[in-house]
Amino acid sequence: MLKIKPYWVKSPKWIRWIFPSYIWHIKTTQKVLHLTFDDGPDPEATPFVLDCLRKYKATATFFCIGECAKKHPKLLQRIKDEGHQIGNHTQHHYNGWNTASHLYAKDILEAEKWLYDSNYKNTFLFRPPYGKCTRKQRTFLKEKEYKIIMWSTLSADFDSNLTKEDVLQNVLKNTTESGSIIIFHDSKKMKEKMRYCLPKILSHYTNKGFVFKHIDASML
Repeated sequence: MLKIKPYWVKSPKWIRWIFPSYIWHIKTTQKVLHLTFDDGPDPEATPFVLDCLRKYKATATFFCIGECAKKHPKLLQRIKDEGHQIGNHTQHHYNGWNTASHLYAKDILEAEKWLYDSNYKNTFLFRPPYGKCTRKQRTFLKEKEYKIIMWSTLSADFDSNLTKEDVLQNVLKNTTESGSIIIFHDSKKMKEKMRYCLPKILSHYTNKGFVFKHIDASML
């Protein structure tokens, strides 16, 4: 029997239509792609990501967990110093569907303390852990002037049933449009798949004339 995955590798048009306030894709006339990394910074995964990005003169957006940033402030600073963008991924990686809205809001504000400085106050980007948040939580984010960044292509590097080759093909087969937003994770659990895939993805699309840029306010 075919097993149905509880996620979409490529975000379907109908879900983009249901949630139009979410950012699923960045409009552009240029050959640009947007790599994003969730759940860091992590000392076993993030330095490799940064080294790869530097090699290809690429910038990316890191949706960081506040708790991880608190533990690894020098690594967070390196991300900023090398020209990448920081996004909020909550303090403790809460699932919004299972968390009271006042606690979820408190967790977002707590993460701000560890993630942002004066250079980032004009670009508040947020990605909900697991892609899940409620209407009330979305209202809070809007009031705080956050932009909710989702994805065009989910690498699914978190799926233990997928090989590293499967994860690579998820990206290569489903990322065909300029402005696509791609998700990986710079975390200890996903580091082996990411280490295999990231250099190949950077090489593949660079050879096709694409450049990789972080997401900022001017694009939204």
